Amino acid sequence: MKTALLVIDVQQIFSSMTDRCLPNILKLDSHFSTHNLPRIFTQHGHTKEELTPPFKNQLVKRWGPSGSIAKGSDDWKLMPDIAKIAEGCSIIGKNTYDAFINTNLADVLKEEGTERLVVCGVMTDCCVDTTARSAFNRGFETWMVKDACGTATKKQHEAGLVGFGYAFGEVLETAEVLERLQ
Repeated sequence: MKTALLVIDVQQIFSSMTDRCLPNILKLDSHFSTHNLPRIFTQHGHTKEELTPPFKNQLVKRWGPSGSIAKGSDDWKLMPDIAKIAEGCSIIGKNTYDAFINTNLADVLKEEGTERLVVCGVMTDCCVDTTARSAFNRGFETWMVKDACGTATKKQHEAGLVGFGYAFGEVLETAEVLERLQ
């Protein structure tokens, strides 16, 4: 089964949430890179137009322009370790939690012949969970990698994993993913 790695929003604004998950994201990326399997990255951000009233984007309405990520800002940039490994890969710009909405992610996965997605990144309970559920709903077998995801609190992290694992896909550790892909 053709499997792709989907790394969600590992950007400067979320750097404090990546202490534990970043080493595992890098392990997963190394495996996918070594085996010439697809690696796709997302980058969340909002245009000046979206950050200017009247707000049409629901995330900007929810968090306000000061709580949203402006495209091109330092907060918007991929973390250095991720920017390095993402070179030459598809980087999907997005403006909502679900990386399939208003993007070409589905087309990229279809072109690669992807049947299974391994999803990791930040935030576990927002963009990672929402995108992973959306992948399931689009017919992809979907694995969420619990030790390669991060969020603001342990409670939020666990809530995202439990909700996803109940009905949408498997929640695995990095070692389990690597073992299954051998």
